Amino acid sequence: MPGVARVAVEKGEVVAHVQRDALVPLMLTLRDDPRFACEQMMDLCGVDWPQRPERFEVVYNLLSVSRNHRIRVIVTTDETALVPSVCAIWPAATWWEREAWDLFGILFAGQPDHRRILTDYGFDGHPLRKDFPLTGYVEVRYDDERKAVVYEPVALTQEFRSFDFVSPWEGITTLPGDEKAHAMRSGGAATKRTD
Repeated sequence: MPGVARVAVEKGEVVAHVQRDALVPLMLTLRDDPRFACEQMMDLCGVDWPQRPERFEVVYNLLSVSRNHRIRVIVTTDETALVPSVCAIWPAATWWEREAWDLFGILFAGQPDHRRILTDYGFDGHPLRKDFPLTGYVEVRYDDERKAVVYEPVALTQEFRSFDFVSPWEGITTLPGDEKAHAMRSGGAATKRTD
């Protein structure tokens, strides 16, 4: 098929790596061709590989109910290149494309609703990118005095703690009720109940 870079079978599922410009024609074929009959797009997700020039993968998981198989389609992109939207083929893709944009910053050409879906409208960054700081940039809280939601820079007020990582159970060699097992391990004979 044109635009398909490679196809493999991974864990019993067909996985197709596709060029961005061939995505929409391929998806139409996978939906409409009776050999594939992928009636449903189950989900779309992003994957971040920061060391690659095209750091993002957009993964489409398709399901054919009538033929009882799944097909995974993967497209790569970078921070600026647009991935063609498939929301005209599967309307449910609108939600998933919004989520991929919100959490990874992946842009979709033809997506009619590029709004944040899981983070706040004023949120800075995309939290599922590998280079996003674990504590974020700002914290949000409700201020009783101002009677408003307040955005503040993240301030870690708690000092780092040191943990000994020693289990309290390591010092206990015999748990209550386990005397017989301990006697067997130490070479002693277990007493047999006669009642």
